[in-house]
Amino acid sequence: MERKIPDFAGRWEMKSSENFEELLKALNVNVMLRKIAVKAASKPQVEITQNGETLSIITSTTVRNTHITFTVGQEFNECTVDGRPCTSLPRWETDSKISCDQTLLKGEGPKTSWTREITNDGKLILTMRADDVICTRFYERP
Repeated sequence: MERKIPDFAGRWEMKSSENFEELLKALNVNVMLRKIAVKAASKPQVEITQNGETLSIITSTTVRNTHITFTVGQEFNECTVDGRPCTSLPRWETDSKISCDQTLLKGEGPKTSWTREITNDGKLILTMRADDVICTRFYERP
């Protein structure tokens, strides 16, 4: 049976965020950078293009922009939330949820991962994890 792939494509606006500063603390980001990051990341613009199981995600804030492109089931290189290079392996956790474990390329640090899920009512939930700390961000199409 062929899987029905959820539609992640489009522009997304963040409506709420829980535990972002706590996540940065868990990643040992210093207090000044945390304050800047929390303020800048309060209104990220997210643009997702999608071709089957390949997604391209551009996240823009006033401080920095990130761009990742990946295909579910294939390893790719990206950076953790705090900017450390890592290898990531996205996989389908459910029919509507991609989960991705990140492995640092060098050095030590908390175990990090993320998930992106499309809800039944068409919203996007991004979770980011550093060890036991989970940050959840809720997005809607404008």
